[in-house]
Parts: sequence; C-alpha cells; structure tokens
Amino acid sequence: MDMSCSRQFLNRRRALAAGTGLVAGAFLPLATASGTTAAYTNPVIWQDFADIDVIRVGATYYASASTMHYSPGAPVLRSYDLVNWEIAGHSVPTLDFGAKYDLNGGRGYVRGIWASSLAHRPSNRTFYWLGQIDFARTYIYTATTVEGPWSRLTTISTPYYDAGLLVDSDDTLYVAYGNTTISVAQLSRDGRTQVRTQQVFTTPPSVGTLEGARFYKINGQYYIFLTRPANGQYILKSSSGPFGPYTMRQVLLDLRGPIPGGGVPHQGGLVQTQSGAWYYMAFVDAYPGGRMPALAPVTWTPDGWPVVQLVNGAWGTSYPSPAVPTPPRQVTPMTGVDTFDGTTLKPRWEWNHNPDNTKWSVDNGLTLRTATVTNDLYWARNTLTHRIQGPTSTATVELDFSAMRDGDRAGLALLRDSSAWIGIKRDGGATRVVMVNGLTMDGNWNTTGTGTEVASAPVSGGRVRLRASADIRPGASRPGTFSYSTDGTSFTRLGPAFSMGNDWRFFMGYRFALFNHATQALGGAVRVTRFELSTP
Repeated sequence: MDMSCSRQFLNRRRALAAGTGLVAGAFLPLATASGTTAAYTNPVIWQDFADIDVIRVGATYYASASTMHYSPGAPVLRSYDLVNWEIAGHSVPTLDFGAKYDLNGGRGYVRGIWASSLAHRPSNRTFYWLGQIDFARTYIYTATTVEGPWSRLTTISTPYYDAGLLVDSDDTLYVAYGNTTISVAQLSRDGRTQVRTQQVFTTPPSVGTLEGARFYKINGQYYIFLTRPANGQYILKSSSGPFGPYTMRQVLLDLRGPIPGGGVPHQGGLVQTQSGAWYYMAFVDAYPGGRMPALAPVTWTPDGWPVVQLVNGAWGTSYPSPAVPTPPRQVTPMTGVDTFDGTTLKPRWEWNHNPDNTKWSVDNGLTLRTATVTNDLYWARNTLTHRIQGPTSTATVELDFSAMRDGDRAGLALLRDSSAWIGIKRDGGATRVVMVNGLTMDGNWNTTGTGTEVASAPVSGGRVRLRASADIRPGASRPGTFSYSTDGTSFTRLGPAFSMGNDWRFFMGYRFALFNHATQALGGAVRVTRFELSTP
C-alpha cells in the first residue's frame, strides 16, 4: 500500500470523528402528513447497512452496502416502495482477495468491502457491482438477477476509491472516484478495462475531505454526489460532459438526523420513483448498532441542484410515503425465525471472514463443525453473523451440543472489537453453560483479550437455548445481556450486563454471532435448529 493510499485511509478515519451540529444551509420546509396520508418512519432500516448506493430498475428498487470483512460481501437489498426492504443476495460471493480474508496468517478486519457501487445496464439486462479492495485494485462483478449467481467480470489495476458507476444514456460506462481529489474514468464497452482516467475536481481546503462518489446523469447534466465524512453532503455538476468542468454546491452540513443520539445523515444515493419524485437515501452513524439507512424526499431548484426536504429544520423522523404502485408482494422481513430449512443459508447471514466450506452445512438445520483450534474467537473460522435489529432486539438460538468434544467452545456472541458471549464449554467430559466477556481488539485490530469467564452453570441433556438481548440505541455505551434455558420456556439470566461500546472506528456495528471452535483438537460439532430475532 503506497503512502498516498495510507493518507486516504487516515483522512477517512480522522474525518469520521466530526460531530453533529446545527443546520448550516438553506433548506425548504416540508408539510407533515395529515389525515389518512400514509407515512414512513426513519430509519427505514434499523440495521447496519452503510455507504448505500440505491437504484431503480423498472418498478423495483435495489441498494448495495459495505460489509468490510464479512463474507459473502456487498449485500443487495430489494424494495418496491423505498421503505420496506429485504436482503436479496450478495454481489461478492467470497472475499477471494488474499489469505487474510480466510483468517490464514492474517486478518481482514476493517478491510474488504468498503463504499462500492451498484448499477444496472439496460442494454444487456445486467447488474454491475464495482469496488476497490485494499487500495490495490478494482473488481467488477456481474449478474442478470440480484439473487445471483454473481461472477467476476474483470480486475482493473487502478483502485477506484469510494467509486460511483454510471451507465450513460449512450451505454458508455464511467466511474467517479477519489478522496478530496475526484477523478472520472471511462471503461471499455465490455467493462473489462480502463480507457482513460482524468482528475475532474479538487476539493477546496475550506470544505476538507470529500469522498463516497455517486455518479448520475440527470436531464443531460452530469452529477457527482459526494460526502464530507461524517457530517456533510456536497454535489458537483457539469454541463459539459462526464469529464467536466464541475462546479460544487453544498447539499447539507451538520444536519440533525432522525435517530436520537445518532449522527448526520450522509453518504448515500439519489433515486427517482416511477412518478418522477426524487429521494435521498443516506446512512446515520448510530453506534453501537452501526450505520442505519434513512430516507428523505428531494426537490430540484430551477437551475438543477437538489434540495433535501426538511421537517422543522432537520432530516425528518417521518415523511409521507412515496407514491408508488402497489407492491407485487410483501418483502421478506429482516426479523423472525430461521429454522435453516433447505440446504443453503438465507441471505440474512454473513460469515466473519470467509468460511471453511468443508466444516459447515445446512440441511434443515445448521451444522457447525470445529474449523479452528484457538482460544481466540477473533481467529476462529466459521463464525456466522446476523445484524442486530434496532433500537432493541433479542436473538434466541436452539443449540444441540451433544457432539461437542473436550476443549470445544460454542455459543452466541455479541461480536465487535469488544465482545462477549454465552455458550457451552466442554472440558474433561463435563459440560457447562458460561458467560464470557473481555474479548477485545486494539485500534490495529489485534487481539488484546481472549475473554474471561464470569458466570457458569452445569448443563446436561445435549440441548440448550441461548439468548442475547441487545440495546443499540446510539449516543452511549449500551447493555447486552445473556440468558439460557434448558426446558425451552424458562430463561435464566447468566452473568452481568455487557457494555456495548459505541466507538465508530470499527465501522461495522455489533452483530449476533453463532460460533463453534476447538481449543484442543478438531472433530466436534454443534447443530443449530432454530434462530429467532425478535423485537419488543
């Protein structure tokens, strides 16, 4: 990684420390909904989906998000109304970008899938995902349906940092990218190579950092939508073509967001409904849960600049629902029960790094065979994660531990750079349910604590229900609590409350995580027959 790339990463991190302030721009008021007018509430998704790129194809909306070190990467969300969303698939089937993403001699925490782009090309009815990895190169994946299969189209040696992909009206592919210095690249007709690239804008020092590009052509004008992390949004406009010159205008700065204790909505995308209305979907920093998508209507000035519609000087907690046709069906809820029916994982699940696919299976239940001998959960392969639903939610797991071996550890974690878990320890032929906290990483994502057992109880019979409850309201450290049941009805609290940290630097929010690893030798297994994510 060259020094300029290192500086970009450091600038990104420093800028994200910016706090929330007061509105500093001119915005149009929006009348609140009245009578029987349908309305939606922000955040539209209270789960961790950051760096949103949102598009519409026909009557269907799609969005892509960052996933860092989780695999598969770059989830594709689907909606018919911009408010209710489901997870349809992943654009990056596996993070085959080096051994560290396999937890093999290295670790990919806070690397991997950063801000990337999703586009649809009508000429070949194909979806394109584009993103750079490790400041080294850019990857493009394609699929004819968002469910997949997705396959790698090409690798380009230029790392398009925080890129936005534009399919122009003449079918030419362009990419806007960069940090502070913004460039535009033109791709070959088949999308496999770079034809040219040119710097088109340098951010004024008075603005600071701009990144997170989204690239649009609207009414013959070219727009590059950029974020000032983590408190602003700006837009560049060119009337002379994709390579500029561009002029800049502020869209929002220090705007109060819709989540109490959360940050300023920023780094998202613009999308137009079938009826011609425009919306901006951004994310709100809302740790410990992560970065939550919020939606606001947008109008345009006569000279072609977007204006976010506000409620009482802030990004509204509620707006009239978008006027769209009746959805063809209800989307799949992001909460509820998964019994691991069938033979594949549902797209709600992502592994912590790439899994060892020889050590897990789904067959009307999830089997996790031990894949790593370690006393460090952060090094353990085949840890399966699920986003937490805000503002509070509970995960309950039915676990068959009868095939565990001595030294094995299996359970349900609240996983981040500071973690805790409830689960089963088998040692010397004895089995206990335990609560462990003190799993920690430093700012370079090296393990500094492998955990301390703080409570335990004997269990027998081979089956247990484990429960983790998480409060992810932002603004302060929040509690996570653990309990267990041997009869399926009565749950017993185990251990003290775990303090879920709200530092932003890990980027991803806390997740529920299912794990099974060995500390002595491989060969053991557990079976998860039911997972339920519920809200109060």
